[in-house]
Amino acid sequence: MAKDDQLIVRTRINILNVPIDVVTMKEALTVIEGFIADKSSSHLVATANAEMVMMAQSDKELANILRQADLVVPDGAGIVWAARYHGYKMPERVAGFDLAQAILARAATTGYRIFLLGGAPGIAARAKAVAESRYPGVNIVGTYHGFFQAADEAALLADIRARRPDVIFVALGVPKQEKWLWQHRKELSVPVAIGVGGTFDVMAGTVRRAPVWMQRAGLEWLYRLMSQPQRAVRMLALPRFVYRVLTDKKLDKDDGSIL
Repeated sequence: MAKDDQLIVRTRINILNVPIDVVTMKEALTVIEGFIADKSSSHLVATANAEMVMMAQSDKELANILRQADLVVPDGAGIVWAARYHGYKMPERVAGFDLAQAILARAATTGYRIFLLGGAPGIAARAKAVAESRYPGVNIVGTYHGFFQAADEAALLADIRARRPDVIFVALGVPKQEKWLWQHRKELSVPVAIGVGGTFDVMAGTVRRAPVWMQRAGLEWLYRLMSQPQRAVRMLALPRFVYRVLTDKKLDKDDGSIL
């Protein structure tokens, strides 16, 4: 249970058959702290945006993982828009980058142990240094790049277990990071596992995030497209997502309590 020992009532809606939790950043962090306290099993946290939802339409493995994930936060203006379009109250976007920063900030005061896995060689280590400077006291117990081979996995998994992290951030890109975490969830034995995409690159300074005004206006996708034109093909998922939401039947909603 989280420190405030408060019961959180979670509303979960389906956007194109992908479950999304209706949570604020504060509520998501409280739920995750509850997962950390429950060390009996591993909990998968996914950060869903329009692109991920569209991937799940044709990738049955990803779709199945998302349906079984313990928490799926609304990472993306498109997700917030889709929920509101269908008449449901989605209080705010819970961006994966911001959620990772909130967890790191909380870890600096609680002693949570963090492991960073992913990115190009050296990127996770640079992200660790930035986190240690930004959040004094944060305990990042290990890092490893994302270019490991299948032959390296046994040793990598053993090393992660030996370091006993409470949270593992994995930056392998969607859907590889979600599939890797799901496949190895029992071997990892980490209370919270979360795919964080390009978070390490932003923290390390190799990729710039959209200005705050663009984030608030729901235009972060446009900034990414302008700064990374190679993403143009991937961005085609956005108009397809909008079309599917506009023509989809009314979303299902399921209320339940968590923790």
